[in-house]
Amino acid sequence: MKLAKAITGVAVAVALSTGTAYADNLRWKMPVAFATNLPGLGSPAAWVAENLTTASDGSIQVRVYEPGELVPPFDILQSVSDGKVPTGYTWIGYDQGKVPAVPLFAAVPFGMKPWAYIGWYYYGGGHEMLQEVYANKDFNVHAQLCGIIGPETAGWYSDRIESLDDYEGMKIRFAGLGGKVLEHLGASVTMMPGGELYQALEKGTIDATEFSMPAIDQILGFQQVVKYNLFPGWHQQFTAQYLLINGDEWENTTAAQKALVEASCTAATTRGLAEGEYLNGAVLAGFQDEGVHADQIPREVLEQLKEVTQQVLEEEAERDADFARVYQSQQEFMETYQVWDSRAYLPSDL
Repeated sequence: MKLAKAITGVAVAVALSTGTAYADNLRWKMPVAFATNLPGLGSPAAWVAENLTTASDGSIQVRVYEPGELVPPFDILQSVSDGKVPTGYTWIGYDQGKVPAVPLFAAVPFGMKPWAYIGWYYYGGGHEMLQEVYANKDFNVHAQLCGIIGPETAGWYSDRIESLDDYEGMKIRFAGLGGKVLEHLGASVTMMPGGELYQALEKGTIDATEFSMPAIDQILGFQQVVKYNLFPGWHQQFTAQYLLINGDEWENTTAAQKALVEASCTAATTRGLAEGEYLNGAVLAGFQDEGVHADQIPREVLEQLKEVTQQVLEEEAERDADFARVYQSQQEFMETYQVWDSRAYLPSDL
C-alpha cells in the first residue's frame, strides 16, 4: 500500500511538471480585432497565445487569426457567445449598442489613468461586475482584462480645433462614449475598423479620425494624409482590451488552466502598457520631421467637452441599470483616489 501511494505521488508530480495534469488539451481559435503588429493594442494577443502554449507545456494552444480572417472585428463578442469560436480578443467598447455598460470597462472620456483603472478593476469589483454585465444581457462569455494602453491622441484633423463649433457637421470616425459626446455637438460619427481608416481619410469619406496612440497611428499612416494630430486624448485616457472566452468553454477548463489564462492576461496588461509608454515619445517627436502639427486642444474647449461628457454619462446611466451601477462604483473609487493622485505624483512640468 505504501509503495502504491508512493508511485501515485510520483505520477502526480510528473504530471504537474509536464502539463498532463490538465484534464483536456485546449485548442482555441482566437480572432482578434487588431493586427498583432500594432504595439500594445494587438501585440498582447500574440504574446498571450504564445505564453499560454509555453506555460502549459502545450496543453493550451491558441491560434491567432488576424482581423477579418475568421470573424469580422465587430462580430467577435457574438461569435464567442454563440460558440462559433471559443475565444476572441477585442476592445469591448465596440459592443456598446448591445451591452450599454461595456464602454465603462473599455474607455471613459475624462476617465481614469490606466493604473487607476486596473486598481479599480482588480480590487474594486470591476472584474466581477463585467461578468454580470454580460450575463444580464444574455451573452455567454467570460471576460478577462488582457491588455491596456495609456491615452490615445484626440485624433487626426485637417485643421486645429479651436471651439466646439468646429465639430459641427464634421464627418469623423470616433469610438465609444467619446463618439456620443461628438454626436451631441453635431458631428457625423461613424465607426470602422482601423485597417479601413487610411483609405477613408484619403478619399474624403471621413474628414477626421481617432484611433489610438502615436506608435500605432504611425503604422496606419494617418500622418501622410492630414497634418494636425491633436492632444490630449480626452475621450480615452485608458484603452482596455479583453480576452473573451465562451462561457461553456470557460466552465470546462480546469483550475490550473484558468489560473494560466488569468496570469497570462495580467502579464499582458502590464506588457501592453509598458510597450506603449516606451515607444510613444520617440514616435511623437519624429512626427515633426513629417510636417505634423502636434497641437493641444485649448483648455476652455476641454472644459466644455467635459461638461457634455457628464451629460452623456448621466443620460446613459438613466437608460441602463448596469451602466448606472458600474458608473457609480467608478465614481466612488475616484473620489478617494483623487486624494492620492493629486498629492502623490509630481507635476508633469517639474
